[in-house]
Amino acid sequence: MRVAGIVAEYNPFHTGHAFHIAQTRRRLGEDTAIVTVMSGNWVQRGECAVIDKWMRAGMALTGGADLVLELPTVWATASAEGFARGAIATLAATGVVDTLSFGSELGDVSPLQALAQCINSPAFSQALRLELGPKKSFALCRRNAVERLLGPEKASLLDFPNNSLGVEYLRFLPPDMMAVTIPRRGAAHDGETVGAFASASLLRRWIRAGELERASPFLPLPWKGDAADLKQLERVAIARLRSMSLAEAEALPDSGDGLAARLLYAARQTANLEELYTLTKTRTYTHARVRRLVLYALLGLRAMDRPASPLYIRVLALNSRGRLVLKEMARKAALPFFVKAAHIHDRTFHRFSPEAQTLFALEERFTDLFALCFPTPRPGGLEWTTNPIVELNRGV
Repeated sequence: MRVAGIVAEYNPFHTGHAFHIAQTRRRLGEDTAIVTVMSGNWVQRGECAVIDKWMRAGMALTGGADLVLELPTVWATASAEGFARGAIATLAATGVVDTLSFGSELGDVSPLQALAQCINSPAFSQALRLELGPKKSFALCRRNAVERLLGPEKASLLDFPNNSLGVEYLRFLPPDMMAVTIPRRGAAHDGETVGAFASASLLRRWIRAGELERASPFLPLPWKGDAADLKQLERVAIARLRSMSLAEAEALPDSGDGLAARLLYAARQTANLEELYTLTKTRTYTHARVRRLVLYALLGLRAMDRPASPLYIRVLALNSRGRLVLKEMARKAALPFFVKAAHIHDRTFHRFSPEAQTLFALEERFTDLFALCFPTPRPGGLEWTTNPIVELNRGV
């Protein structure tokens, strides 16, 4: 059985994601199993997901995925490089994923592989050092360094967000895993609707505004329940920043270059998160980086909390074909995996290292904070009381 891996947030899962899965099967064979590594309750944009990871994983099963694995928060909220590193390492650790499938504006994997090889080369490191300087974002310096080595035409591919993220995936792809890319169709990143497709950001905006009739045509299942929004914890985040010392702020991931001090200063000028982002952002400190730093402060996530690589594999959802994949993983996986949270402490089920248990304890805390992002707060302890989504009538 061929097994394709997809990295995603599914925030929320929509028709464009279903198209990607369907096209992956069309490319690789209809009997291909789809394993998705999906962000949990907190996402790379520096905010909470619009709904919990279990509901999103269930939507992914409805949309064609067979097995949904969780990308822990320490990687799900990282920069593109950290996000890709953690996700690809998780796919590789399954021992069964033989192909990576990702969406891109280009739709051709070869030029993106050439970019990945360039960025991984010693020559790129030298070119990047020549570009780094004050008042220049890292993304701009990275692009300029690529242009020095490959020319403006190939460097321009990095101007498109899905191309750029795909390059990061390819940088960490193990040699025994092939890659395919599916042309992105429909709405652009952060764009409006195009035909049967809508961007995830537009859907989140509609869902949070209660305009469910507008969002429903682009979702695989009718929307149920309230939507999560970081605005529910706005003053908590500001309070956390105002009570932090500079040393604590500098211990947050990606807080270098004076950003920590600037953020703490801005937090004393406003109690509004959007205004805080604007006050802190510069040409050097991008909006996305600022948002992530605020989130790290809210979660209490320090740079030292992120291990060099994943320590376990956690199952969020599976169908019949996904169960067959799990059986193969039981023989081939390089990391222990679990389906129910209680298994991580069960010595008879799997042996998880103390470091793995510590990492999951962080996830438990992060989920308890996520539970407060709803208009009606949810109880704590959901990591232990929520079962994975199992739909054995789907798949094989």
